[in-house]
Amino acid sequence: MSITNKDKYRQLCQEQYIPLFMQAWWMDAVCSEGKYWDVLLYEKKEKILGALPFHIIKKFGYKIIVQPVHAQYNGVWINYPTNINEDKKESLEKEVMDNLIDQLKKMGIHYFNQNFHYSITNWQPFFWKGFKQTTYYTYQIKDISNVDEVYNSFSYAKKKQIKKASKNFIVDFSMDLEEFHELHKQYLLQVGKKIWYSKILFKAIYQASVSKNQGTIIRIRDENKNMHAALFLVWDKRTAYNLISVINPAYKSSGTSTLIVWEAIKMLSNKTTIFDFEGSMFEGVARSFQQFGTEQIPYFKIEKSYSKTLDLLLKIRKTVTRINKS
Repeated sequence: MSITNKDKYRQLCQEQYIPLFMQAWWMDAVCSEGKYWDVLLYEKKEKILGALPFHIIKKFGYKIIVQPVHAQYNGVWINYPTNINEDKKESLEKEVMDNLIDQLKKMGIHYFNQNFHYSITNWQPFFWKGFKQTTYYTYQIKDISNVDEVYNSFSYAKKKQIKKASKNFIVDFSMDLEEFHELHKQYLLQVGKKIWYSKILFKAIYQASVSKNQGTIIRIRDENKNMHAALFLVWDKRTAYNLISVINPAYKSSGTSTLIVWEAIKMLSNKTTIFDFEGSMFEGVARSFQQFGTEQIPYFKIEKSYSKTLDLLLKIRKTVTRINKS
């Protein structure tokens, strides 16, 4: 039996640091509902120098690469040598990206749309091949190992909310996945929204991450056992992510949405280094994240249409969506 790219990539994930959402086991989980993922590799002298894991769907006869739900980034991974200088670094990036772009073209895809990990700061080789870029932002606390320093970096308002809420609420880690999903669905309906991920998908992600000791649910309840807030957290050795937040709209002013973040940071402080709030382009949410003493981190959405017909359809869809929201 021949060794596939996925086989090689699974081994690579064991040998090298690959960011969490690009890990083979994470892609297995987020593509568990009959979805398909694969990976392109750039190899030289029997060494993998670059990889591009991707989720591909087929719709109306079109082959489209997009982000799967709860994989906040895929994109290019590059195997940088130790102590590489800037000139050689850029040369390697161009070599790897050019090769992966050529492989994408040979796949015969019609549309490509991926978020790249924030460590990829050079997307020029994609620009030179006709791709477009949009900058998004996430917010991170860069080092959570010293929780006293982290707390001191919080705004006065956040500290006040934590002090007030700490006196009246119970924090625990006993919430099961089905209750988490059901309550999230109920709370979203109360504010006129629909949940965007299925229970089957959440179960796959939860079980995969918990089995590796890289995921947990934290919740806060009052003395009457009413749930105020819950978070589903995932992490690797470098970064923790506030993947899903569940806030009870009946208690949104209780301060527990701030307290639960603080409790999560304390719990994670000896497991990883960075706490990532998972970003937001909404002004109010971004401002709230900034009050935790975070650093704004840019990352790139890279896209290209290989089909004029599909490109027109996508433009029409965006226009209709914009009109409906106005």
